[in-house]
Amino acid sequence: MPVRVTLDALIVAKGLKARDLAAEVGLSETQLSLFRSGKVKGIRFRTLARLCAALECKPGDLLDYDFDADDLNGPDEAD
Repeated sequence: MPVRVTLDALIVAKGLKARDLAAEVGLSETQLSLFRSGKVKGIRFRTLARLCAALECKPGDLLDYDFDADDLNGPDEAD
């Protein structure tokens, strides 16, 4: 999937530690790590909002998208 999580770059730019961010937004370090690595299928809007509030950013600062024409074809996969 061409959606990429860019949270790591923001954490570094802000000079934060991932464990401190996880505690501030109410996630376990494991949950935050899975999101940072892109190994999750989705994220709750509330969690995204908490990350944005803690990092003083917008959702687009945490995610990026590389266009792929195949994204327009066929139904979503049900994993």
